[in-house]
Amino acid sequence: MELGTVHHVSINVADVEGTAPFYTDVLGMEVLDRPDFGFNGRWLRTSGGAEVHLIEVENWEPPKGQHWAFRVEDINATVGKLREKGVKVRDPKPLPGTSAKQTFFFDPAGNMIELNQPY
Repeated sequence: MELGTVHHVSINVADVEGTAPFYTDVLGMEVLDRPDFGFNGRWLRTSGGAEVHLIEVENWEPPKGQHWAFRVEDINATVGKLREKGVKVRDPKPLPGTSAKQTFFFDPAGNMIELNQPY
């Protein structure tokens, strides 16, 4: 079996309308057309082509520890831009035994997001 890159991640949120602007205005994702599935949601895409699908789930609460990661070329510059936009981001830390760095932050719904500079 040969798997390609991840096409999209589907993220549950309690309020799509309240969460989507974080992904578009802060992270710079574009809104994609989305079929009517009979429940509220939003399909978004990064400039690199990765998609995040927000799914509204009533009374949803984020699980602890679960996260997904975006690869970045310059983690320090990305952290700086996020902080300029008011996002609380942890200082980047090296991954032991590698040259990679990572950091974490949360979207307004409480979903944990990682930034990963793999080299």
